[in-house]
Amino acid sequence: MQKIGFIGLGIMGKPMALNLIKAGYPVSVLEKSSAAGELVEAGATAFPGNKALAQNTDIIITMLPDSPDVEQVVSGPDGVLEGIRPGALFIDMSTIAPSTARTIHQQMQEKGVEALDAPVSGGQVGAVSASLSIMVGGSEAAFQRALPVFQAMGKNIVLIGEPGAGQTTKACNQMIVGITIQAVAEAFTLAKKAGVDLEKMREVLLGGFAQSRILDLHGKRMIERNFTPGFKIKLHKKDLGIALQSGEEFSVPLKATALVAGQMQAAVEAGNAELDHSGILLELEARRD
Repeated sequence: MQKIGFIGLGIMGKPMALNLIKAGYPVSVLEKSSAAGELVEAGATAFPGNKALAQNTDIIITMLPDSPDVEQVVSGPDGVLEGIRPGALFIDMSTIAPSTARTIHQQMQEKGVEALDAPVSGGQVGAVSASLSIMVGGSEAAFQRALPVFQAMGKNIVLIGEPGAGQTTKACNQMIVGITIQAVAEAFTLAKKAGVDLEKMREVLLGGFAQSRILDLHGKRMIERNFTPGFKIKLHKKDLGIALQSGEEFSVPLKATALVAGQMQAAVEAGNAELDHSGILLELEARRD
């Protein structure tokens, strides 16, 4: 089986890499990662840096917080570009700007390497259960090569189109998720202040047209006041910034997205950056506007 180098063992990346090991893939990670010991215990090999990892693998996957992090890993000192071999495949599964994804694709092409942007949706739960949705930008040939690897991490896997298309799709996903969380938070805040039983309201709404996974899962989080992060507010704020940047690029006004981005910025400034994104409920309750 193809050797996989996995860079970025955070809340999402660690279970994704573990699922690749469970599927039988030889996986390599970076020694400096705090989760490296757990991955090595599960069967992974550790390398001292990005260049060495790239030199010894056929497919390199990155799962990092933001565009600058991916750029640093790819083209910084001791970067993937210094070690990646012609004929290898580079897959970025982070959520970054579509323009950055296109730039990285071009850099890889110049090295004789195919590249895919393949951001995911499904949160930590989806990462652990290998049920992520994976939205992919790049060539059909690269997608077919990567498909068995994707199937070890996700269920709903779609080639969207040209390089950058996966990241544009992810930006749209984050817009819908963020705006829906805001709607649920507003509805729950109103209902609570009106004396309505939130458990009963959630139960009946889940049986009607307002039903959604966000109302189901994040509605429950809000009722239970459980804001342990599955996906952090600060990361969702970053994603909405990418969406707003794309809106400016294509002259599309994204007013609801801008409102939710502002709500998340307020949450960060209030010290809640590390909470689950359902924690924007606290901003509504605080009435800071």
